[in-house]
Amino acid sequence: MDSSAINQKHNEYLFPCVTNYYSTPLPIKRGEGLYVYDWDGKKYLDFFGGILTVSIGHCQPEIIKEVVDQIQVLQHTSTLYPNYPMVMLAEKLSQVTPGNLKKCFFTNSGTEANETAITTSQLHTGVREIIALRHSYHGRSTLAMNLTGHAAWKAAGNNIPGITHALSPYCFRCPLGATYPACGIGCAEDIEELIKTTTSGRIAAFIAEPIQGVGGFITPPKEYFQIAVGIVRKYGGLFISDEVQTGFGRTGGKWFGIEHWGVEPDIMTFAKGLANGAPIGATIATPEVADSFKVHSISTFGGNPVSMRAGVATLEYIEEHDLPNHVEKVGNYFKEKLLELKDKYSLIGEVRGKGLMLGIELVREKKEPAVSEILKLFENTKKRGLLIGKGGLYGNVVRIAPPMTVDRSQIEEAIRILNQSFAEI
Repeated sequence: MDSSAINQKHNEYLFPCVTNYYSTPLPIKRGEGLYVYDWDGKKYLDFFGGILTVSIGHCQPEIIKEVVDQIQVLQHTSTLYPNYPMVMLAEKLSQVTPGNLKKCFFTNSGTEANETAITTSQLHTGVREIIALRHSYHGRSTLAMNLTGHAAWKAAGNNIPGITHALSPYCFRCPLGATYPACGIGCAEDIEELIKTTTSGRIAAFIAEPIQGVGGFITPPKEYFQIAVGIVRKYGGLFISDEVQTGFGRTGGKWFGIEHWGVEPDIMTFAKGLANGAPIGATIATPEVADSFKVHSISTFGGNPVSMRAGVATLEYIEEHDLPNHVEKVGNYFKEKLLELKDKYSLIGEVRGKGLMLGIELVREKKEPAVSEILKLFENTKKRGLLIGKGGLYGNVVRIAPPMTVDRSQIEEAIRILNQSFAEI
């Protein structure tokens, strides 16, 4: 089979909502480290990592060995039976997460992790109302789509009551028309009036991504979360930090994105990079919050021993190679190079993000979203062997998030390709 045949079968046998990048989609045959290869043998530098999921490189030998060993011993049990890899991963997560987070519930995805977090907060507080953010993304279930602040990702519309969306801390397109820091962080302060006017005055939780992923790597002012979470807790709510994209060193210097903002969550959710590509989701909470979830629940594939062992191996690799500090160093270098491109090309309106979670917002005059231009950029980078991601409400933000094992030479290769690709536009 070749790429053309795969694309043909994709169109014939998959839902049309399973869309692909590029005018001619790119079937990938194999991966190794920072690189993937198509069915014609062409090599690509992967700077999106399966949407921030291949956290330490494709087919990382240390992880593959653990997965193969486990699958030869025990492949599946369900949560009806304890298993060794599951309790080891739970213990490891309690050790690396901030504050008093300790007890876990494992699932298959970030969507399910966020569902678990919301249910737990409602059980703990006895309240149902939730605050989320505009421009957010929390998954593809009915509840997760209702939490999400993007019309494009709400396939079934809003049909769950009690969810209110606060202003996003989107400084480049400030919803209040203000400028940081003179704004006084009005987007965060507005949460109090939001609670007073659009809720019953009591809320179960505030759920937010430390850096908004699908939203276009929107990075808040440093004061935002301390103000926002302070208000939420004043009205009895818990804080859920959605670390599906920001977790495990991705933002550099810290293990988790929220640690940059000086706030300790009551609940955190994970998926994606936790097991370097193995299907996984996890929710961790403080003991007093977790112990509120006493009703029966089950996850058939949650805690799967193969995924759990991949998770343990991934966290051990991140720890042993001190990847959070490595990410901070190479991420700072990468951002400097991207800012140099911004000085060179007027199409780049803003470079933002932290660590190896970097966004480039493309604009025309007066910040008009450059939508057709980003499609041209994608085709240009593809033909030169670089894979990148995109997002944002208008689809005009380049999302760059290579595996955290990336080195300076690979960053320089990516910058060279980006420079040539922008020049061609």
